[in-house]
Amino acid sequence: MAPLPAGIRFIISFSRDQWYRAFIFVLTFLLYASFHLSRKPISIVKGELHRYCAALNEGDVEFSSQSRRASDTPRHQPPDNETDCSWAPFDQDNYQQLLGALDYSFLCAYAIGMYLSGIIGERLPIRYYLTSGMLASGAFTALFGLGYFYNIHSFGFYVVTQIINGLVQTTGWPSVVTCLGNWFGKGRRGLIMGVWNSHTSVGNILGSLIAGYWVSTCWGLSFIVPGAIVAAMGIVCFLFLIEHPKDIACSSSLVAHSRGHENGAHRFRLQKQVFTDDENKPLDPEIQCLLLSDGKHPVHQSHVVVLPADGGGSMAAISFTGALRIPGVIEFSLCLLFAKLVSYTFLFWLPLYITSVDHLDARQAGELSTLFDVGGIFGGILAGVISDRLEKRASTCGLMLLLAAPTLYMFSTISRMGLEATIAMLLLSGALVSGPYALITTAVSADLGTHKSLKGNSHALATVTAIIDGTGSVGAALGPLLAGLLSPSGWNNVFYMLMVADACALLFLIRLIHKELSCPGSAAGDQVLFKEH
Repeated sequence: MAPLPAGIRFIISFSRDQWYRAFIFVLTFLLYASFHLSRKPISIVKGELHRYCAALNEGDVEFSSQSRRASDTPRHQPPDNETDCSWAPFDQDNYQQLLGALDYSFLCAYAIGMYLSGIIGERLPIRYYLTSGMLASGAFTALFGLGYFYNIHSFGFYVVTQIINGLVQTTGWPSVVTCLGNWFGKGRRGLIMGVWNSHTSVGNILGSLIAGYWVSTCWGLSFIVPGAIVAAMGIVCFLFLIEHPKDIACSSSLVAHSRGHENGAHRFRLQKQVFTDDENKPLDPEIQCLLLSDGKHPVHQSHVVVLPADGGGSMAAISFTGALRIPGVIEFSLCLLFAKLVSYTFLFWLPLYITSVDHLDARQAGELSTLFDVGGIFGGILAGVISDRLEKRASTCGLMLLLAAPTLYMFSTISRMGLEATIAMLLLSGALVSGPYALITTAVSADLGTHKSLKGNSHALATVTAIIDGTGSVGAALGPLLAGLLSPSGWNNVFYMLMVADACALLFLIRLIHKELSCPGSAAGDQVLFKEH
């Protein structure tokens, strides 16, 4: 018999359950990356919606970021002036406030809708709920871009489009976190979700590149193409998303002792730890769950007790106030409010800041701003690894927030020294700003949503996730709005605002950090565990 090819040996070395988990990991990653891909174009197009040009030759116009400063003409030029390249109504003197209002419209609607989304989402099938949200989001993202082709200059049109888009995008986060929570257990959750949460940065990078490709020639396509991608991913979601392992008879993640697992009409509880054939030491609980069905590390019958189903799946969904009573939910929610304020200010205003400081055009600024998201990828993974190793989520967030404040001050000063300095500070700031934000919205939310006080209620995860991210989205709405109000008086004031927000985020974690550091023996016990649904 001929030996199997190396590729086939690789495929069969993993169990069926492992392949399904990897598939869900990648699929949910791509689904939410597409959401962020559609949010980025507005920040790239800002420089195109309001810009000034200088006439070089008769009939030829060239962008000049310095023309307004060098010229003695008023900032607002008449619409019939051929050197005015702005798009009405953003050709006014208060264009920064108008652009800030677009951000605020989207993010305020997103924050309000997020509180309702978790409650609605846990009562509806995730696949249908997420699919409908992605299709609607794609339609309204593209609708914003159609304003270019139909020559729409109504400020109200763009505001309403942003509001509705913000509402429908709230379907995304609770859905993907709940789905991922159904498939993955506690072991190395910080690392797994740190890697998974890089979808935020990947989506931002792709959104910047796609929007930047058309921004200077046809900015309408900067919205239509991302909208089409989101809608297409919605169809993929409908066709392929599997909400729970039990839907295809996959085993749930087995964890020692107190965790029951459903399989048809029974629950299975692991009574003893699984040992490898090679070493007489227990495997990590997550490794146990991944190896149970591959035939190499079977669980002996005496290790499993079959119990009657207790009807846990029929538990009532948790109430809003009940979710708030879970220890740590309020503190992490308020911390995320200020952490997300900082992150989303960079998301929506960084390209315009780079255009102002480094005198680049909209496309170049958009491409350069992706380095902030590259730093964010490493920051999210680093935060997950550290928190897993120390088993101290709050302390990990606190350390990165403490380092982020002086880094933001350095960014505001060093970035003016040249392009190389800007690149270095973008990477460093991205890591420190995005690290706590990524950890709280993923691993911490999943931890709290499966807290031991819930006694196995599988309906709580979407609500807790929505509360935490919804509160954070209030900060996400305030940050870009404040940046629009403060930037006319100087970018330094924007950075001072960001540093104050960073300090406030750290302040709300002080009690949890003190508890983790003063009771090291109980840290692992306080570390909330993942319950199977």
